[in-house]
Amino acid sequence: MEQELALLWTALASYVLAGTLAIVGIVLGRRPERWVLTLLCLGLALQSLSLGLRWVRLEHGPFVTMFEILASNVWSLTLIYTLAYWRQPAVRPAAAVVMPILFLMMGWMITTSPEAGHLPPTYHTIWLWFHVAFGKVFLGSVLVAVGLAGVILLRNLPRAATRFANLPASARLEDLAWRFMALGLIFETLMLTVGALWAQDAWGRYWDWDPLETWAFLTWLALAFGLHARMAWNLSERISAMLVLGVFVLAFLTFFGVPFVSTAPHQGAI
Repeated sequence: MEQELALLWTALASYVLAGTLAIVGIVLGRRPERWVLTLLCLGLALQSLSLGLRWVRLEHGPFVTMFEILASNVWSLTLIYTLAYWRQPAVRPAAAVVMPILFLMMGWMITTSPEAGHLPPTYHTIWLWFHVAFGKVFLGSVLVAVGLAGVILLRNLPRAATRFANLPASARLEDLAWRFMALGLIFETLMLTVGALWAQDAWGRYWDWDPLETWAFLTWLALAFGLHARMAWNLSERISAMLVLGVFVLAFLTFFGVPFVSTAPHQGAI
């Protein structure tokens, strides 16, 4: 376990350095994008090794305990944002919003126990892999969108306006944010569909309105409503950005709040 944790802490240090560089670059009007991308990739490589070693040792994926769930989500969210950072230059300023969110998740993870947990029998199914993968892509897509929405909101603040003046126009950021939200809707739909198939195998029913299922469906409705509102109504960029933020908050609570307070069979950390 010591080697796993050493790799993990080194990866987190690389993420923190990348995020700090990105934020300082915004403040100082510099663009250390190559260094940020290099440090993000280094952190991902190190954390991949850490997760892989744990996987081999425990003989199951990182989705049982709170520590594993947070660690795997830090990895997946960073991976999705890094891919977006690499392929879409307009996404890069969003690091000033995205990285602090990831820092909070890292800090939360550090406070949890890295000890192994019990793998429930219901986790021995192929549907789990698809359900988890689709969910991570959904949340990662919404995270990128909320980073772009955050830039739009920050540049409306008097003291921050000059820091974001040379970045892409808000209209461009808003359009890109909703493209990522649309991608998120696709993958959340897949996540819910596969989750229903898993529930049928695990508990003999496709849907039971337990707390997590209900909140996941509410998140889907909020995301669908947001996309409809953006296309049907002439929303200001500020209102549109706040709508993105609201969907993300709901999604975050669904992923990291409801499963760990619910007493229903569909609960989180074991």
